[in-house]
Amino acid sequence: MLARVGLRSSRIVGSNIAASTAALHTSASRKVDIPFLKHYPQPPGYIVGTVNDAYVGPKPSHSHGSLHWSAEKVIAIGMVPLATIPFVTGSFAPVLDATFATFILAHSWIGFQSCIIDYIPTRVYGKQHDYAMWLLTFGTGIAAYGIYQIESNDVGITGLLKKLWTKPEEKK
Repeated sequence: MLARVGLRSSRIVGSNIAASTAALHTSASRKVDIPFLKHYPQPPGYIVGTVNDAYVGPKPSHSHGSLHWSAEKVIAIGMVPLATIPFVTGSFAPVLDATFATFILAHSWIGFQSCIIDYIPTRVYGKQHDYAMWLLTFGTGIAAYGIYQIESNDVGITGLLKKLWTKPEEKK
């Protein structure tokens, strides 16, 4: 049985099991690369200068620090009641619906911004990081216009979700 999964049985109780399980935990190292993005070569270990140089961190900023995280938490927690209240009470208030749509858009923008910061970093991709951020902002603007159209000319986000989740009435 153990031979099927790559382990050898041992006659000695308490033998070094870690050495026999090494075959299960080895995998090829694969470098993920985005082919159409030109990137700058990085120094070994991403160390600029020498190992003994002091770390120079980014300048402290409240908008990118504590206020940023607090706003993300408020938006994420605020979406829960805004998503459930209209369905529980059955009333669709336009102000709540517009606030919910704005929170969805802000939550999505923050999430995609984090993905761009993590996977298209400035130190590796340079200006293409800025292009990705501008593309995100442009797409968010188009989405905001679409949400405005849904809110002003249609039933709103909550009404749209209710339409999608309810079975259409059959015509007789």
